[in-house]
Order: sequence, then C-alpha cells, then structure tokens
Amino acid sequence: MVPWSDESPLRRITAESCLLGGAGYAVLLQIAHPAVALGVSHHSDFEKRPFARLFGTLAYVYGTVYGTDAERERLHAVVRAMHKKVEGPGYRALDDDLLLWVAATLCHNAARVHTLVSGGFRDADEYALFLREASVFGTALGLPAEAWPDSPEAFDAYWKEAVDRLEVNPEARDITRRLLHPRQPVLRALMPLQRLLTAGLLPEELREGFGLPWSPGRQRLFDGVLALTRTVYPLVPRPVRVLPATLCLWSMRRGDPVRFSRRSGRPGPRGPVRRRAIRPR
Repeated sequence: MVPWSDESPLRRITAESCLLGGAGYAVLLQIAHPAVALGVSHHSDFEKRPFARLFGTLAYVYGTVYGTDAERERLHAVVRAMHKKVEGPGYRALDDDLLLWVAATLCHNAARVHTLVSGGFRDADEYALFLREASVFGTALGLPAEAWPDSPEAFDAYWKEAVDRLEVNPEARDITRRLLHPRQPVLRALMPLQRLLTAGLLPEELREGFGLPWSPGRQRLFDGVLALTRTVYPLVPRPVRVLPATLCLWSMRRGDPVRFSRRSGRPGPRGPVRRRAIRPR
C-alpha cells in the first residue's frame, strides 16, 4: 500500500465528479485489451445490473482512496475473491499484465480529465506523486509494486507501448454497443453525453475500431462541452463536486459492503457497520 502524503493529489482529485465524465473512456480503454474484453464478456452482468456494477467500481476506487485501513482490507479481499473467479482460455483477471493495464487506465483517466477541466497538476513533482499513489489501484489486488512504472517518464513509455498493442475484438464491440445503449430509461437519458465524451476522448484509431461515429460537428460539440465545463465546474462548491463520492462512501458504510461481500461468496463483516460521515478533502 502506498503511504498517503499530507498533500495527496490522489485524495484531492479522485473524488471530483468531473472524472465520471471519463468513465466510458476508461472502460473502453480497458476492454480494448482483448483479454479484458473476454473476461468482461464471459463473466460480467453489467447489462442486467448496471447500477450495481457502477457502484462496485466506484466503491473500489473511493474505498481504496478514502477508506480506513480496515475498510480497505475488507473491500480488497472481496474484490480479489470476485476477480479470482474470472478466468478462462486467454484471460485471467488477476494476471499482472491485466491488473497493471486496468489500474493504469484509472490513473490515466483521472489525470487526463483533471487536466482538461482544471488545468492539470501544479508541477511535475505533484504529477509524479500522483502516479506513485495511483499504483494502489493495482497493488491492492496483488500487482507487485515493482511492476508499476516508477516515474512519469516510465509511465508515459508504458502507456504508449500498451496503447499501441490494443486491439478491439468482436467481444469489445459487443460490450460497447450494450454499454452505450442501455435498456434502463435513466441511463438512456444520460448516454448521449457519455457517448460524446467517450468518443471524443478516445484516439481516432480506437474510436474507429469501436465503430463510434465522429464528425466535425461532433468535434465542435465536444469542444463546446469542455469549454463550458472548464468555466462552470470550478465555480461549483467543493462539497457539491464531491457529492457522488460522499454518497457512495456513505452507502458503503451504511451496510452495502455486507451485501456486496455475500454476493461474492465471502462472509460479510459481523455486527453493525459503523457509520461515519465522509467528506473527501
């Protein structure tokens, strides 16, 4: 586990709700790795239970960054147990290569969206610290600490090489179709914006591989959404900007981790769950 600094950029940035705008981007980057796409295609029930899957992902991210030591230990044990079952011909969820790639996409998405919306990191040292702290998304599930790039230059080199090796297979295209065109009315209403942001953030080669339409008009709309967000988002009070993280962590501590644990086949924590207000700083 990476020890948190007093001025942790990971803790300062992770709770920002603007990062959710890159959620689709991060997922499509992940499934552009053929082995990840196979695992998701054969084991995930995201289409039937999209809110539960979304909550599970956010709980892992927010719980890892803002949870207590005991909460993180319990959460990571549950997630490791669930991922241990995800394996088959050509894929294994707890493979170091896949753990590194998925953790890197979470780190990259947070850094990129933060830069687009808020102007980026204060200096090179803060970015380097952010990268070191973000290693926890992989090491918490068993990635060896030495497998994580140890500098911004190493991370950038890894990222370029990994992206060059991506290949959008039929499973990834099928997942994308179902993910970006959900059945649930609430999600359907939100998807036009998420489809625009996802396609706009992706490299052109991956966008075409996924079959996502693009045009000069869509590019202008994407640029306009970003410009508006850059203007308005900083004016929103911090407690409002981190409200999704606050509510997710409150829900976890209210008792949802028990049900989450039971679904994974592991016993949930005994006794009442301690309720404590969460205010990501």
